[in-house]
Amino acid sequence: MTAISDETFPLLLHGMPFAILHRDTHVVIIDKPAGMAVHPGPKTPDSLEDYLPDLAFGNQRLPVMAHRLDRDTSGCLIISRHPKSIKRVSTLFEAGKVKKLYWAVLDGLPEEDSGTVDAPLLKISSAEEGWRMIIDKRGKRAVTHWEVIDRAAKLVAFRPETGRTHQLRVHAAALGFPILGDPVYGKGQGPMRLHARGITLPYDEAAPLVITAALPKDWPSQALFSPANGTALPI
Repeated sequence: MTAISDETFPLLLHGMPFAILHRDTHVVIIDKPAGMAVHPGPKTPDSLEDYLPDLAFGNQRLPVMAHRLDRDTSGCLIISRHPKSIKRVSTLFEAGKVKKLYWAVLDGLPEEDSGTVDAPLLKISSAEEGWRMIIDKRGKRAVTHWEVIDRAAKLVAFRPETGRTHQLRVHAAALGFPILGDPVYGKGQGPMRLHARGITLPYDEAAPLVITAALPKDWPSQALFSPANGTALPI
């Protein structure tokens, strides 16, 4: 990848409510704030789509989001800048070559220090409760590797092997300790503490791009000042 050499990242631009973590000729990677929807909807008229013209940076074609994050999830989000990039990044995602690291504060912790949740997910809906994901053998395969990185802060790293909707949220609840603040699979008290901490994109397989996003400043102080927060991040 050819990075823009005269820029220092993270880059804050006037009028954008998020930082740009990386920009080159193929992709832009932003630090999406919690509370911002990726696409507009009846309850989310303001969304990241509103900023795509600004993220074109002079290109005639609008960029395209290569994947999505839930509205209440913050962190690394890849945006493809041209059709070849869209195809390339999509192929990498489909092949499982894009590696993602999430950090979360849980409502408690398992006794084990690490493990894997291998539980298929199925979407269900009802008029009373709307839609949600459940663990069901009829669903799609979903695998999440997890590791406790700070017990005092109840801080856990998730490395998803698959990318199903609400996967980390359902799998955390399956451990018996949902993500703090999760309004659907947890108690829903306060903001949800799930952050896309890092991403590895092998657009050029000889020199994979590794990008990290700092924890949001409104996270619990124990997480922000955790010794783990100052260490290198294997993604």
